[in-house]
Amino acid sequence: MQLSIENIQFHRNGICGAPFHVLIFRDPDEGRMVSIVFDEEHHVAVFNLDKLAIGNIAFGVNSWRGDRYEPHLREAICQKNEKGA
Repeated sequence: MQLSIENIQFHRNGICGAPFHVLIFRDPDEGRMVSIVFDEEHHVAVFNLDKLAIGNIAFGVNSWRGDRYEPHLREAICQKNEKGA
């Protein structure tokens, strides 16, 4: 899978919430996407940004297989952390 990562940001989620990363990326087949990646394995949500922009959060319409994207997104997070950026 060839994803183009546009932005990665870490959110600590307050003082008691589970921290997570937010990634904006381009999937050549699906367009611009946004993902929420929690530290715990298998905790990944992926949405199409254009559909979110019009308020579409419907299951089956703007829901994507996090497990399909997870290895690529976690690798991008690791690469960013290694660079110290």
